[in-house]
Amino acid sequence: MDNWRKNPRVFWILSAPPALWLLGFFLLPLALIWAYSFGHKEGIIGIAISWTPDNYLRALDPLYLQIFLKSFWFAGMTTAVCLIVALPVSLAITFAPARWKALLLVLVILPFWTNLLIRTYALIAVLRTRGFLNAGLESVWDSVDGVARAVGLDGLGAFTPPQLLYNNFAVVFGLVYVHLPFMVLPLYAALDRMDRSHLEASLDLGAGQFRTFFSITVPLAMPGILSGVVITFIPALGSFLTPDLLGGTESQMIANVIERQFKSANDWPFGSALSFILMYITFFALALRAFFSRGRSAMDT
Repeated sequence: MDNWRKNPRVFWILSAPPALWLLGFFLLPLALIWAYSFGHKEGIIGIAISWTPDNYLRALDPLYLQIFLKSFWFAGMTTAVCLIVALPVSLAITFAPARWKALLLVLVILPFWTNLLIRTYALIAVLRTRGFLNAGLESVWDSVDGVARAVGLDGLGAFTPPQLLYNNFAVVFGLVYVHLPFMVLPLYAALDRMDRSHLEASLDLGAGQFRTFFSITVPLAMPGILSGVVITFIPALGSFLTPDLLGGTESQMIANVIERQFKSANDWPFGSALSFILMYITFFALALRAFFSRGRSAMDT
């Protein structure tokens, strides 16, 4: 720090380009959208800034509140399923032999090497009525039906493929598939730093595996759990592509409504207001994360 103070010119030369980039391509567009949220449409493409909260009040309409609640439900379900799946996966990577850890981590982040759009279309191929998953279910069904008929029982009848696509299940399934690595990586980082002597002490004192897990492992992994919940819930809440391609008309999230306001309805002020409401919710979630982290730090000290 003292070296920077002795050479302020070097500091400003190095910091000016990224600061100007951040100002020109992030803060100014964000400020413009914020100003639009207090405006209204004029004609077909005109926008007048009236500095009234009408667009925010319009967002309180039961129709949009229902979509917000549905988005929270999808994001919450996604986060819960990711946490349930990621905990054993992270534990398996943590206690795996050292030579396997790098390979297992590569397998976790491997989906990031493929474009999200391609992965989503791959899910469509898996979940559609005549997709790979239903084909596998049909094969199992036919095998069980054949065994039942062979032993003299009534057959199961014709296989009716379940509707796995264009519904709420498909949206949550797709969101879990997309966001699972965001939960695994912070959990692994927290568990890998864990002092394993605590686990040995718990087992030596007579605690079982389950009690050790819930009384020792989970509290020690709590920083990773909190980080994983935040960085999974926030992107899931603002997801657009997954519900757009995998969901039906009743499975749309708030990001899809915002997209329609900017493109189909051409109502930029209302779309801007919805965008900033989503951003305010994001800031609130980050504030909660900081609050709980500060509380845990105070307890540790």
